[in-house]
Amino acid sequence: MSPTLALLLAVFGALMLVAVLLDDMASRLRVPGVLLVLVLGLLTDNDLDALSGLDAQPLLTLAGADQIAQVSLVLVLFFGGLTTNWGELRAVLQPAARLASLGSLVTALLITGVVMAIGSLPEVDVPVSFPLALFIGAMVCSTDASAVLALLRPLSGRLPKRLVDLIECESAFNDPVAVVLAGVAMAMAGAGGESGLATPSSLVTEVMRQFLLGILLGFLGGSLAGQLLGARRSLTSPALLAVVSLAVLMLLVGGTQLLGGSGLLAAYIAGLVLGNSADSERLVLEEAHAGFAKMAELLLFLCMGLVVSADAVVESSLQVLVLFGSMLLARWLMVELLLARSGFRRNARLFISCSGLRGAVPIALAIQAAASSVPWGEAMPPLALGVVLLGLLGQGFLLVPLAQRLGLATTTEPPQA
Repeated sequence: MSPTLALLLAVFGALMLVAVLLDDMASRLRVPGVLLVLVLGLLTDNDLDALSGLDAQPLLTLAGADQIAQVSLVLVLFFGGLTTNWGELRAVLQPAARLASLGSLVTALLITGVVMAIGSLPEVDVPVSFPLALFIGAMVCSTDASAVLALLRPLSGRLPKRLVDLIECESAFNDPVAVVLAGVAMAMAGAGGESGLATPSSLVTEVMRQFLLGILLGFLGGSLAGQLLGARRSLTSPALLAVVSLAVLMLLVGGTQLLGGSGLLAAYIAGLVLGNSADSERLVLEEAHAGFAKMAELLLFLCMGLVVSADAVVESSLQVLVLFGSMLLARWLMVELLLARSGFRRNARLFISCSGLRGAVPIALAIQAAASSVPWGEAMPPLALGVVLLGLLGQGFLLVPLAQRLGLATTTEPPQA
């Protein structure tokens, strides 16, 4: 084993141990663990030369961070689908689907318009274009239920179940929408030299191919995996289930991507089908993949902190503030329009509009853009990191007092939303 590899193993092992301890500490402090892990990454020097005197090189390159982020996002989305109980969420399926699909699209387009109006970004020498603005809109249009629910732990069992189910269901469904929209924006920008994808006809074809193939192959893969695991009772132990389901997931995502579909969308759909299959051992599967998902989430935020400098976040602070304010306004408008006749009262709609925290998906998409050939990719990680941090620090810690102020929390039976 080379000294460089040994040093990398030692440093990443130490960082992961600290990340786990911070995540455990965050649960007791009632804050999202990813917030502390992001800070850990920002405070860590991403320079091996500073640690060892070896040839100057970063601890983590953008290309390496992109590969880790893509694999991590696959595991996070698969686990999100696996833990989504279709029966329990059926009551909020229609409003959640509207928010996740049409709502995400409206939010992305509104933010696209704001970015086009801004006209410039720090550290980028190219003018703001539609693909750049669309990518930013797609990057920040999805929400993260895990961050919201972590902040709402003090009110566990005291909020209306229908309200909590809607927040969780929307967040599960809008991640694939954001991923596909961001992929289309990068294709329009000519990432990898495919500049011909910017024509309207090729754009529609690209969107349809990614969505349809992702859904179709994800459904087939999840169904076949459920039948395989159900037919082979010898595979019901957590260790074997983890290996087999992970192998199927790797085959499915890689094959879908090679065929031109969205591998991330296929991962989520496969997890959704497998988790709700009568043939599969759902609880055993969840237990087997819980560790993978937690490791992936911690790695994702740790990588983001490593490859982004604090100076870049500070330099982007004005754009982050404008973007964050636009997100809040766009989400409030979208929630009011799409949930006007859904049975949710005005106070519940206001709380839903304020609970749209951002998490893993913007981080992964920003790293992907930075590692690609698009000229504006390097500006995406500071924007994504700034938005996530601002949401967790500013917006997130107001959720509990807001729920109490709006009369949604109760010490007896939860009120109807």
